[in-house]
Amino acid sequence: MNKEILTVVEVVSNEKGVEREIIFQALESAIASATKKRFSEEIDCRVSINREDGSYRAFRRWEIIDLKNYKIDDDLDCSEDELVRINADLEKGVVPFPEMQVSVEALDSKSQLKTVDEFLEEELEPAEFGRIAAQAAKQVIVQKVREAERAKIVEAYKPRIGELVMGIVKRVDRGSVIVDLGGNAEAVIYKEHMIPREVVRSGDRVRGYLYDVRPEKRGPQLFVSRTANELLIELFKLEVPEIGEGTIDLLNAARDPGLRAKIAVKSRDQRIDPVGACVGMRGSRVQAVSNELSGERVDIIMWDENPAQFVINAMSPAEVVSILVEEDKKTMDVAVVEEQLSQAIGRNGQNVRLASSLTGWELNCMSEAEAAAKNEEESAAGLKIFMELLDVDEEVASILVQEGFNSIEEIAYVPEKEMLEIEEFDNQLVEELRTRAKDLLLTRAIASEEMLNDDSPADDLLTLEGMDEVLAFKLASQGIRTMEDLAELSIDELLEKSGSDDEKRAADLIMEARKPWFAQEENRQGTESDG
Repeated sequence: MNKEILTVVEVVSNEKGVEREIIFQALESAIASATKKRFSEEIDCRVSINREDGSYRAFRRWEIIDLKNYKIDDDLDCSEDELVRINADLEKGVVPFPEMQVSVEALDSKSQLKTVDEFLEEELEPAEFGRIAAQAAKQVIVQKVREAERAKIVEAYKPRIGELVMGIVKRVDRGSVIVDLGGNAEAVIYKEHMIPREVVRSGDRVRGYLYDVRPEKRGPQLFVSRTANELLIELFKLEVPEIGEGTIDLLNAARDPGLRAKIAVKSRDQRIDPVGACVGMRGSRVQAVSNELSGERVDIIMWDENPAQFVINAMSPAEVVSILVEEDKKTMDVAVVEEQLSQAIGRNGQNVRLASSLTGWELNCMSEAEAAAKNEEESAAGLKIFMELLDVDEEVASILVQEGFNSIEEIAYVPEKEMLEIEEFDNQLVEELRTRAKDLLLTRAIASEEMLNDDSPADDLLTLEGMDEVLAFKLASQGIRTMEDLAELSIDELLEKSGSDDEKRAADLIMEARKPWFAQEENRQGTESDG
């Protein structure tokens, strides 16, 4: 029998390519399961097989627990009534599962196992490795083999996250596609990661971007996308050798899957045209990528270190007439001729949306007339602000607006040298403008600080028993700044101002705030009685 065990281990290990130790563990689990069936109650059993000669021993085990600190396992599968019974037993100092547990307090003083979470063991007569045990072992082995194979797949594909994978469609299930990658490996392309309106059938060969690998008990463990921007980048790497060689950099991509996409390219060699290289002879390279993506149209954009020029390139095929950059807000107003406005925006805003995603700037697309009107409106507003706040005439304010100044802060802190480069300004005027701007900002800062102080709670409100800082500042912002102010409120008023529904706390706070009133009343009554 012992030799039979060793034979099973050797044969299964060689046939399935599974480690011998996994087979041994499966056999131990099967023999333990067969041994437990001889008992009417549920017991815990451990079987140990000698890896050298195939002999084995069985032990009944009791987990050693500390009743005072014992916590019920969250994974414990039991009814609410059973849970009540377990908690009642623990309160009485009774072990919840006496068939498999023993309390550390009940152990014999001579016992060698006294540590919690260890086990007290008693040797049993093990079940024979017969037909039942063999059948159970077979089931366990099959499961273990399957788990080992799935673990191998995870181990093999984990380093490949971020790569292209290709396989054959095995089946389509509710819009999601199961792809056979070969070697017992299956990947799933969920419905949301499929190109909209793309039709795939069993037997079709598809490519995808491997974005995640997760060990799952059942089903595919490899997760693939056909809508990821990275898929477009990886496909161009396949089709354009110059990208793989490093002479062309593909810096970013933006997609409306199945419809349109934009990629940004840059050449490291001035002799190579990156756009032409990606397009290929008679468009062969870009067409190959487009065909792989269900006809998705791809615009190849020349990257530029100047953000404005990059945006102009990204708005292709529309021609940009003017562009206004607001770096603080990371936005650009892009103006095109009236006839090209619809083309620049694209169907449902597609073109401008992709250009915005590609460049990283929020783009506001408008016609020349709209841009001129907006510029005129902003200029008028700037003119008014400078004339009123800096107390300058219209001529000086107009020059500031024309030179691109948008705020008082810019005038106060822009380098003096830049302002002196304005032809109409001299040293005296520049110094006067900067002084007025700084004085205005200082006045605003002082006013802001005073307002903040006005809204701050008094010390007696902050230190009131039961009060916290958040509530104190919230009340102060609504005019309740002192303990006296709080004392005059009703419970309903305090609940409304605090946004709370805790009536008891509101009542306690008000009573605490009114304590000085009660003390004064007692003193007054005492004085009257003495008189």
